[in-house]
Amino acid sequence: MSVIVGLTGGIATGKSTVTKMLRDLGAYVVDADVWARRVVEPGSRGLKEIVESFGENVLNPDGTLNRQALGAIVFHDAQARQRLNAITHPKVREGMKQETAEYVRTHPGEPVVWDVPLLFEGETHRLVDTTILVYVDEATQLARLMARDGLTEQDATARIRAQMPIEDKRKLADYIIDNRGTTEQTREQVARIWQILRSQAVDQH
Repeated sequence: MSVIVGLTGGIATGKSTVTKMLRDLGAYVVDADVWARRVVEPGSRGLKEIVESFGENVLNPDGTLNRQALGAIVFHDAQARQRLNAITHPKVREGMKQETAEYVRTHPGEPVVWDVPLLFEGETHRLVDTTILVYVDEATQLARLMARDGLTEQDATARIRAQMPIEDKRKLADYIIDNRGTTEQTREQVARIWQILRSQAVDQH
């Protein structure tokens, strides 16, 4: 099996930027968010289970999932959120494993990047071989989030607080990409880590 690299960050730390840099270097990225949308498409088992659990009100008139309606239910209710995660997370992991296996068949010895926003919060970190965290300190996170989404400090702080603290993630990660500097400095770190991971993957293979 290939080396699976778990890539994560916090809100507004710049994970999307790093994902793009990795893709530019030739990395194959399996995106958890893409699978999260796929497993609730019309006709899917995931959507059927969500409707059974939360009712028809979470559907749009065209039969697609109404994310806002579902979000309104789970955002303020931890038990409802757990129920939703229990439906979707295993299916997302299954899809990611499947996509990875297909890629590895034709590219043996190449590392595969799993882009997972909540890598350390869930079970997915158990399925990866090594982890990368895109890091900025909380003050930078706050400033960037307010600027990016036009939020008040209070709203931005609430969103950051809803995630595992970035300093806790930092202690858990194998590699840190410090994204507080210039784009060029970030790109250098990404290239260096990718080089190490490719060498490891080749050795293991």
